[in-house]
Amino acid sequence: MDKCGVCGGDNTACKVVSGVFKHTPMKVGYHKIVEIPEGATKINITEMIKSRNYLALRTRSGRSIINGNWAIDRPGKYEGVGTMFTYRRPNEISSTTGESFIAEGPTNEIADVYMIYQQPNPGVHYEFILPGENLISSQHPANRRSEASRFLIHRLSPVSSLDCDTHLLRRVAKDITQSRAKSCVEAEYNINTAAASSLLVYPLNTQNMGDTLNGQLGVSDSSNPNREEYENPHSQGGRDYPGRNPESHVPAAPQPRRQQDYNWKQAGTTECTATCGRGSRFVIFRCVQRVSHEEVSDGLCDSGSKPSTEEEPCNVQACPAFWDIGEWSECSKTCGLGMQHRQVLCRQVYANRTLTVQPNRCQHLEKPETTSTCQLKICSEWQIRTEWSLCAVPCGVGQRSREVRCVSNVGDFVDDEECNMKLRPNDIENCDMGPCAKSWFFTEWGNRCSVDCGVGVRSRSVLCMTNHISSLPLEGCGQERPAEVMACNNGLCESRVQWFAGSWSQCSAECGSGTQQREVVCLQKSEDSFTVLQPFECPSLERPLNQQTCTLKACGAKWYHTDWSSCSKSCEGGFRVREVRCLSDDMTPSDHCEAQLRPEERETCNTEPCAPEIDENCRDKYFNCNVVVQARLCVYNYYKAACCASCTRVANRHPGFLGRR
Repeated sequence: MDKCGVCGGDNTACKVVSGVFKHTPMKVGYHKIVEIPEGATKINITEMIKSRNYLALRTRSGRSIINGNWAIDRPGKYEGVGTMFTYRRPNEISSTTGESFIAEGPTNEIADVYMIYQQPNPGVHYEFILPGENLISSQHPANRRSEASRFLIHRLSPVSSLDCDTHLLRRVAKDITQSRAKSCVEAEYNINTAAASSLLVYPLNTQNMGDTLNGQLGVSDSSNPNREEYENPHSQGGRDYPGRNPESHVPAAPQPRRQQDYNWKQAGTTECTATCGRGSRFVIFRCVQRVSHEEVSDGLCDSGSKPSTEEEPCNVQACPAFWDIGEWSECSKTCGLGMQHRQVLCRQVYANRTLTVQPNRCQHLEKPETTSTCQLKICSEWQIRTEWSLCAVPCGVGQRSREVRCVSNVGDFVDDEECNMKLRPNDIENCDMGPCAKSWFFTEWGNRCSVDCGVGVRSRSVLCMTNHISSLPLEGCGQERPAEVMACNNGLCESRVQWFAGSWSQCSAECGSGTQQREVVCLQKSEDSFTVLQPFECPSLERPLNQQTCTLKACGAKWYHTDWSSCSKSCEGGFRVREVRCLSDDMTPSDHCEAQLRPEERETCNTEPCAPEIDENCRDKYFNCNVVVQARLCVYNYYKAACCASCTRVANRHPGFLGRR
C-alpha cells in the first residue's frame, strides 16, 4: 500500500496537505487554523510544544466536536464528520509534547480546526490526505461485471463453491439490468464450459430469472419499464419451447427440493451495545423446518435467500448524568506546598456521544473538588556547617571562610540549585587583622653537633615574620639577625689511611635541612702505624667531600617564638610578652604542634619593690592635712605644697589618686 491506500500505487492517486500555523492572535478566544475538506483521510493536528492553548474542532454547520462552547473536553475518542477522532492532551510535568487529535477518515463533510488562544502560539502542525479525482468511479464497471457473473453462476449452479455476499448481491441487483445480467451469464458460461456442462439443460427464461433476483434480494423491478423487451424470444406465456439448441443458452438449475422444505425465521436479537443513551443491536435469523418451525442446521437453508442483518436502535433512554473529572494540572511549586487544579464537568452520554450538560443535572451527586494542595517534595535548605575560619593573613586585610551547604529534608547534601540561591548565606568575607609588625622568630638549638669529633656546629631556624602582639611597636625585624649556628666540640679525632674519609657526622638538624661533615686526610700506612701526609701528596686521587647537606626527616610542625618585649613596669612586678606560633615545614600556620611543648607567651618581670624618693623639703605645713587628703584637695597646687608629705604618701599608695596634673 502506498500512502494513498492503493496496493502497489505510486502516491499519485491522492494529495498530501500539510503546514504549520504560526500566527499569534491578538486576543483571547477561538481562532481558525485550517479547513479539513470532505473525503480527507489520515488527519493529524498536533501542537508543536505544550502550552496553555487548546485545539478545537467543529463542523461547517457549527456543531461542536471537540472543545466547543468554551468547555474543555477530556482526552478520548469523539465521533464527527463521519470518522472517529482521538484527542490527546499530555499532562506529565516533564513532557513538552503539545495536545493533538488524529483520525483515519474519510470525512463526509467539511470540518474546521480552531485554536483557543490564551498565550503566544508555539505553532500547530496539520496534515491530511485528499483523494484524487475519479478514483472510485473508474473502478466500478469491471467490479460490477465480475460480481454479476459470480452471482449468476452461483444461482444457476448448485454444485459451484462460489460464496454469495448478500449485500453485494443487493447492490448488483440494483445497478445492472437484465440484459447485462444475460450477457454476463453468457460470458461466464463461454469461459467456464466445464462448469456449464455439469448443469442440467433448461432453456433460459429471463423473466423467471428476474423474478428470482427480485424475489431473493427484495428488489422490485417496477423501476424497469422496458422489462418486456428483455423477455426470452423462446418463451411464450411463461412456457419454454423444447427442441432448441441448448448450447446457445445458459441452462437454469431448479432449487433443490430439500431447500424448499426449510426457510429463514427471525429468532431474536443480539445484546444491546449500551444499557442507556441509545445503543444498537442486530436481528438474528435461524434456519427452521417450514412446517414445524423447528430449528435446524443453517446449511439446510438457501444462504442466498437469508435476509440481511439490519441494525436497530435500543435502550434509547438517556443515561444518568455524571461528573467527568479531568486530570490534575501541574503543581504550582516544584517543592514545598503548592496548588493544583482540575476540570470537573457535568456530562451525559447519548448515542455514543458524551455531552456537557447543565451542572444541576448532577445535583444528586457530590461534586468532586476542583482544587487541591500538592507537594512534590520538601524544599531543601541552606545550612552553615562550620564557624568562620581564621583570617588567611596574620595582619592587614584578608579573607576568612566557612562551609555552607544545601541540605535536603533527609539530611543529604544536594546541589546548590536545589536551594533558593537568593537566600544563600555568605561563605567568604573580608577580615581586618590590623597593621602588620615584624619580629625575629627562631626555634630552639639542636641537640646534635655536626661532627663526631673535633669542632662542629649546632643549628636552629630563624625567620623574620609579622606578629600579632598589639603592644609591640610597628617596626621591622632590624639588621641584627639572630645566629643560626653555634660552635660545638666533641673531642680530638684519630687519623686514618691515605685519603681517609671518616664517618659522616650526625646531621646538624634533627629534622629538616642540615649539614654533615667528615674528616678527609691523606695518610700513608706503615706496618703498625699511619703517617699523615700533605694533601698535595695525594694528587692522583679524587678527594672525597668533607661536607654535605642532610635531612633526617621532615620536621613537621614546630613552635616558633619572638624575643620578649620590654617589661611593663620597672619595679613591683610587671609583665612581658612574646608571640608564639606553630609553623609547618613550608612555614605556614599549623595546628599539629605538641601542646605540652608550647613556649610561654607571658611572664612576670621586675618583681623587686620600688625605692621611694625622699625629698627633705617635702613636709606638711598645715596642721590639718588629713582633712585635705580626705577632701581630695591634693590635686590643687596650693594644698599639694602645704601638705606635701601627706599628698605624696597617698599618691604612692594609690597612683591615680592625684588625678591629672
